[in-house]
Amino acid sequence: MAATLSSSDLWADIAAVRERSPLVHSITNLVVINLNANTLLAAGASPVMAHAHEEVADMVAIAQALVVNIGTLDPYWVRSMELALQAAAARGLPTVLDPVGAGATPYRNQTLERLLDAAAPTVIRGNGSEIMSTAGAAIRTRGVDSSAAAGDALGAAQALVQRTGGAVCVSGATDHVLDAQRRWSRLANGHAWMTRITGVGCSATALVGAFCAVQPDAWRATTAAMALLGVAGEIAAEQTRAAGQGVGSMQARLLDALQLIDQATFERRLRLEVASW
Repeated sequence: MAATLSSSDLWADIAAVRERSPLVHSITNLVVINLNANTLLAAGASPVMAHAHEEVADMVAIAQALVVNIGTLDPYWVRSMELALQAAAARGLPTVLDPVGAGATPYRNQTLERLLDAAAPTVIRGNGSEIMSTAGAAIRTRGVDSSAAAGDALGAAQALVQRTGGAVCVSGATDHVLDAQRRWSRLANGHAWMTRITGVGCSATALVGAFCAVQPDAWRATTAAMALLGVAGEIAAEQTRAAGQGVGSMQARLLDALQLIDQATFERRLRLEVASW
């Protein structure tokens, strides 16, 4: 059966996040904690950022989703992520992994192997080179910037889907979301200025966690989260340019758009294709 997904399906998930305000436990990187938390709040979710070994399992026990992000690594935080992933797996809680900077150093790759061994994530979201490196492809990553186009990473994404049994999102000018049922969504929303605001990609991962908390279909949840952020980014960029301002002002407008977007605007702007791979 061919994969199907409508704009009204995605809006239903956006509305569910607003109505249910899921608690998303994030063990994320130091650069993006504030923006990730504000992005979740603007979308209607509730963030908690906790990494102490003594409380991560207890925090997972009251959360509805777990997000782990390897952007600023150290051994203590890596162990926090392992403990949280194991606790989430024991509870059947959805988990989202962001392999920030995968391939940049051996330590990042070793850490990703540890985390994947701790528990298979429900969703992995990253840019093209991060996904390729996480899948074991030989590719160089420059910091957190992608050296591969999203479309180049589709084979790696398929390999990760087969390893984890979950969904994989490859972010780029077009976002691709694949899963083990061979469903494939492509989203062409967003704006180039989003790449000039630190933490927008990591915030996408946080949003995926919120949507997985209210929508058990991880492929659909990931598609909805990326669709919301892409459309909101377009709106924010257009408003910012019209005001003769730049990316500093756009960050605030992005949060506004996440909070205030309505169904008609979302569905009119959404550029979504769905297929099978």
